[in-house]
Amino acid sequence: VQLQASGGGLVQAGGSLRLSCAASGSIFSINAMGWYRQAPGKERELVALITSGGSTNYADSVKGRFTISRDNAKNTVYLQMNSLKPEDTAVYYCNVQVRLALGLNDYPYWGQGTLVTVSS
Repeated sequence: VQLQASGGGLVQAGGSLRLSCAASGSIFSINAMGWYRQAPGKERELVALITSGGSTNYADSVKGRFTISRDNAKNTVYLQMNSLKPEDTAVYYCNVQVRLALGLNDYPYWGQGTLVTVSS
């Protein structure tokens, strides 16, 4: 299973970016999909999560500004980021809970990370 993340870049404060993460390979099913971020000198933190049923959960710091969504037909998760702030600067990682075959447990896979830089 491979995850390919894209969409990061440099943006001014108040701007928007959209991250994408596509999973490929021998996949039976995908459960939760999420985005995490890690700023310099800080621990990795959960940004947003979406279940297979479409329920979502957000970090308090991004509520009302970020929206997570998924396209199950494409095994892809998105993160729409609006009203970006300098404190959103970080490497963003996607995480996907993959089941490789019927009867097996879900296993977490991580994308390679995409850098988001927000200038003030």
